[in-house]
Amino acid sequence: MTFFKGFKEDYFGLTDLEVKQYRETYGKNELLQKKKKTLLSRILKILTEPMFVLLFIAAFIYFFLGEPRDGSIMVISVIFICAIEFFQEWRTDRTLQALKELSSPKSTVIRNGKMMTIDSTELTVNDLLVLKEGEKIAADGIIVENYGLGVNESTLTGESDVVWKKIDLKEDETLEHWKKNICYAGTSVTQGRAVVKVIHIGSETEYGKIGKDIFSAESMPTPLEKQTEKLVKYSAIAAFFMLLLIVLVNFYYMGSVTDSILSGVTVAMAIIPEEFPVILTVFLAMGAWRLANKNSLIRRIPAVETIGSISLLCVDKTGTLTKNQMEVKETYFDSEFNETELMTYACLASETEAYDPMEKAIMIYSKSIRINIDELCTGCLLHEYPFSSETRMMGNVWNKDNKKFIALKGSFENIINLCDLKESEKVNLEKKSIEMAKKGYRVIAVAKKMDVVNINQHLNEYTFEFVGLIGLMDPPREGVSKAMKICNNAGIRVVMLTGDNGTTAKSIAKTIGLKNSENVLTGNEIDSMGDEELLEKIKVTNIFSRVIPKHKLRIIKAFKELGEIVAMTGDGVNDAPALKYADIGVAMGKRGTEVAKEASDMILLDDNFETIVETIHDGRRIYDNIKKAIGYVFVIHIPVFLTALFAPLLKLPLLQKPRTSFQQTYLALFAPLLKLPLLLLPINVVLMEFIIDPTCSIVFERQPAEKNIMLRKPRMPNEPLLDYSLIFKAIIQGVTIFAFAFGSYVYLLYQGLEVNTARTFAFVILIAANFFLVYVNQSEIESVFSAFKKFKNDMLLWLVNIGIFGGILIMLYVPSATEIAKTVPLTEKQLISAILISGVSTLWWEVIKLLKRIKMKK
Repeated sequence: MTFFKGFKEDYFGLTDLEVKQYRETYGKNELLQKKKKTLLSRILKILTEPMFVLLFIAAFIYFFLGEPRDGSIMVISVIFICAIEFFQEWRTDRTLQALKELSSPKSTVIRNGKMMTIDSTELTVNDLLVLKEGEKIAADGIIVENYGLGVNESTLTGESDVVWKKIDLKEDETLEHWKKNICYAGTSVTQGRAVVKVIHIGSETEYGKIGKDIFSAESMPTPLEKQTEKLVKYSAIAAFFMLLLIVLVNFYYMGSVTDSILSGVTVAMAIIPEEFPVILTVFLAMGAWRLANKNSLIRRIPAVETIGSISLLCVDKTGTLTKNQMEVKETYFDSEFNETELMTYACLASETEAYDPMEKAIMIYSKSIRINIDELCTGCLLHEYPFSSETRMMGNVWNKDNKKFIALKGSFENIINLCDLKESEKVNLEKKSIEMAKKGYRVIAVAKKMDVVNINQHLNEYTFEFVGLIGLMDPPREGVSKAMKICNNAGIRVVMLTGDNGTTAKSIAKTIGLKNSENVLTGNEIDSMGDEELLEKIKVTNIFSRVIPKHKLRIIKAFKELGEIVAMTGDGVNDAPALKYADIGVAMGKRGTEVAKEASDMILLDDNFETIVETIHDGRRIYDNIKKAIGYVFVIHIPVFLTALFAPLLKLPLLQKPRTSFQQTYLALFAPLLKLPLLLLPINVVLMEFIIDPTCSIVFERQPAEKNIMLRKPRMPNEPLLDYSLIFKAIIQGVTIFAFAFGSYVYLLYQGLEVNTARTFAFVILIAANFFLVYVNQSEIESVFSAFKKFKNDMLLWLVNIGIFGGILIMLYVPSATEIAKTVPLTEKQLISAILISGVSTLWWEVIKLLKRIKMKK
């Protein structure tokens, strides 16, 4: 029988038979895989939306009525829109796959008395896992032998400090969530080595449980999605009843099935804003592209708008508000020494190849004050006293110029007890240590022992000479204070979630200007609270310390219950569940784990907190412009709807059999209409919505932000996209455009022009009115001329403008296009007249804006 040697104990490990038995019981060391959506289920989900159903119905009716070309155009438009929607659906969450990829691919174990390397997926419960410096841990395990094992658990806890592991725990340490005698999957070894007995694998590890939390946090629709869905739903209901009404009225009095159905479909399509999928997708996609150029990568398109509506921003301290990089912020040394000597001994007490963030900071600072680190390490290192969680200090014995000395660093409390100091000196040093700790610094004491004769087994067998104190800190990122001030002015509440202690968190909070920085709630306190008590506490608390993943989820849920629109920023695996559950999850691109990125809606490519503020600014601008675009859509739908509705109603028998003088006058005026087909056909409505609306939305998307946009309070979650003032404005503008378009149609018929010519003339007015309406409604105050001036150097907008009028010319003068659009060529005079009339029907609103500007000046 062969035994493994090298540690205090001889280990045999599991036998092949035991491995097989455990694997049958516990399965492989793999994370749960989320059931993937099938291609069919994705397509069906998209096609069951009300707007797509209506378009399919319209296409079916065209085919049924013997109009295959028009039906084909409708189907092609639906397929185009669906393709855009499907592309976004295709980019669904791959969080569990990212978790799997983060796992260590190989692990060293002891089996059958031999040390071997296996795939991490082959690990099983009770395996003996051998850990050494630089390895990633692939399963949860309890430590059975420990040689100065230091582990970086930031992927789970969010904190960059090295955790020094131990075998035996003190009584108070047994109550901590993250145990010091257990190694966790997904973390990595920074120093030392150990033998660990595996206790949990796969989804049962703490790492795997986070994956379960991610799955339990369902993606919620954004406020914009909810409001848009409600608008379309109500419009669809109204369209259904209006369709029935028009079909029944027309069929009863006219007897024509074809005309009745076409009339009903046209009116129904005029009511439903079925162009919303195109407009919003194009609008938000362009916004996402614009944000990507500003280092904000959008993973979920609606997040472009939602980020501008947030009322509460939950941030992880380490790596988000801070640099996630320790720095020496303050030094204090005894009068007998200077700073160079203090840092020299601190370097000599460190590992020669530093992994610990604090040791790296000491080395960097020492180099900045011109200490030659390489020269320091030329002496002979005789002995190491490794760091342990019990002594909380470490030292090295050096031989330089045939003289032995010890350099020592560690916790102030432990080192000061080994130094030869008077009681008054200890009191003064303790005061200085507390003063530095209150600033949020981690305080390290440095001491030395000269003229060492014998190398003892333990450090407490020496008496040292105190050298000084070093205060280290993970400092705030540059620009965070400025960004925090902007958030405060914008009415956005910022909350800090951290695994660090409350003192450090409060210090950072005060430095960056976080409000209510005195109130701190710990993870243990949250565990002891009921939901109602927590809801009350979070109303006045902006700092949550010593929190773990389950606390973050509970905090996010509580804030959402209070009606907040919540954004969550983070970079670690521990942040992933909260990132997914929040209205907007924002991951750090450089320091963030793949899990955090996959769970988020948005990734900051530069890890810059200021970029979040810029993104919020753009989000608010985008929402403003979406409201303008939707207002425009409703304006243009009104004349289309009235045009589609008015013509059929003119044919009611009441008008065909006039009894009063008013009816006789009315009949005389509209007599030419009573024997004519529809003014607008369904294909005309589709062309307007499918070609003109998405194109014009580009203009709104490029509209700059209104002044003082970041001085407004966040909008209410239930704020409607269409408020009363916007509806009133839309009705006035829409009715005016209808009056000019339909009036021109009636006038031309009265003058004896052919029906197709009159219809085409009115159709051109409606299309051209789109163009003018976009620029008229680009601002509630600024004139249309300022809009043209603002965009005069924008090549894309010039292409849009050319495209609109180019589209009119194509539909009028290209034979195949005129056949599809049901139009006829107009004379040059008629075309110019139609465009001028469309300008008059929209530009009159400039008078209203002029009066507003005059009023504001007064």
